[in-house]
Amino acid sequence: MRQYYLLTVLFALTFQTVYAEELFGFRVYLKDKGNSGYSLDNPEDFLSLTALERRWREGKPVDESDLPIATAYIDSLVLQGGIPVVQSRWFSTVVVTSADSTISRRLQKLSIVDSVKWVWKGNTCTFAKQERDASPLCPKNEPLKSPYGYAEKQIDMLNGIKLHEQGYRGKGMLVAVIDAGFMNADRISAFKSLDIAGTRNIVTPGQSVFSSDSHGTRVLSCMAANEPGFMTGTAPEASYWLIKSEDGRSEYAIEEDYWTAAVEFADSVGVKVISSSLGYFIFDAEEMNYGQASLDGKTAFITRAAEMAAEKGILLFVSAGNEGVGRWGKITFPSDAANILTIGAVASDKKKSIFSSVGFSADGRVKPDVVALGAGTTVVDSDGNILFANGTSFSTPVLAGLGVCLWQALPWLSNREIIELIQRVSSQYKHPDIELGYGIPDMYKALNSERRNARNK
Repeated sequence: MRQYYLLTVLFALTFQTVYAEELFGFRVYLKDKGNSGYSLDNPEDFLSLTALERRWREGKPVDESDLPIATAYIDSLVLQGGIPVVQSRWFSTVVVTSADSTISRRLQKLSIVDSVKWVWKGNTCTFAKQERDASPLCPKNEPLKSPYGYAEKQIDMLNGIKLHEQGYRGKGMLVAVIDAGFMNADRISAFKSLDIAGTRNIVTPGQSVFSSDSHGTRVLSCMAANEPGFMTGTAPEASYWLIKSEDGRSEYAIEEDYWTAAVEFADSVGVKVISSSLGYFIFDAEEMNYGQASLDGKTAFITRAAEMAAEKGILLFVSAGNEGVGRWGKITFPSDAANILTIGAVASDKKKSIFSSVGFSADGRVKPDVVALGAGTTVVDSDGNILFANGTSFSTPVLAGLGVCLWQALPWLSNREIIELIQRVSSQYKHPDIELGYGIPDMYKALNSERRNARNK
């Protein structure tokens, strides 16, 4: 189940029926990637200069996992009747669709194929389309005296205001937000100063990420809103890639492939930090579901992608999930990955929000890592209104934005060192538990602590 937790739904749905034949999607695991014509000697041919500069600064060499899949291999899948949908260079996989469910048998017989897994069923029908409001958008709330507006409480809880006062508001940092869509984020006044580095729609290439789904808009506002008196986010001066990976029409394992492709794309354009408020554990087909024993940081496809991103030097913030009152109860995938920050939610009394998923991981690691305000979090919706919303979907970007600012201030640290620093300055670092992990971080304390360490070296 995708981990959305929205307080209110204010948009109207226009239903369209477009009948199409049923299609099946299969993840094809290749034995290797073949000869793509690319070489590790010329990485600039398949990775951006920004990505290469980031890798160089962080000591993360380009390796075989970065090479693209050979076009000839893709052609071989097409000859069997498959239509390529999404692929992963890191894991040498290609998802293809076909109206013929028996294509999996033919694909399995190819010498280049290791295995085939069913990951999707559906059609091209768009059954619910969210229409953009054609009218001008502006907040209807009354402004407050504080420049942080209605968001002051969630930033102050993490001692982030003092971090901002030191001049660290995310400038020069390239961030990706991976979500389900960013409806109207290109038009809302709270985002008038938003620095958009680019957009990418993994699910429906060519379609605007601004045309549907307000979840990403609300998530983004926690970091990037910049309208003094109404709402200021935690990293208002950062540059953002807005990437859509969630297919809201259904819930199949292909969501993991979309998310993996989104993370790989973010890496390829040089992103330093990713914030993602998506999580999965149950799908429309029961046989695709994971069990809690798989929360070991190395089983789920999406978790392995999160771990790979960390290995490439990316600082990844992921929501713990909102299953605290459900049968599942636990964190969701990919939040079980080891070298990322998994964020849970607390209320204003600093106690766990009832819905926030708990840990530990299946192999006994502390998860969630830390927490932030996720009950009554201030967000901006797709109509430009200030709302209060509940969910780890929102505690995650609140903290992620301050993580961006902290790394801006301490650029000599690695992504893993930033994670360890945030854990160390959290309220229950010496006594972590399954609800809050290491607790509530003090981000200004993190800055001062590392500065002292740097002076003493």
